[in-house]
Amino acid sequence: MAYGVGQVPWHDGRDGMYSWIWRHLPGNGWVKALISLVLIIAVVYILFQYVFPWAEPLLPFNDVTVDNQ
Repeated sequence: MAYGVGQVPWHDGRDGMYSWIWRHLPGNGWVKALISLVLIIAVVYILFQYVFPWAEPLLPFNDVTVDNQ
């Protein structure tokens, strides 16, 4: 079924990933917000400490070629 103008992808009962995560976190709104903040900080820390340094040699950012014209 194609989505028409004004319809959202979750109109048929599906909801988004973030609402699923929010519903499954324990506690009230403030506790969920605090847990979400801690999870976001943990993901950013893991990305900067482990994933990005591992991936940096694989990326072609230092392979710059400039020709004299």
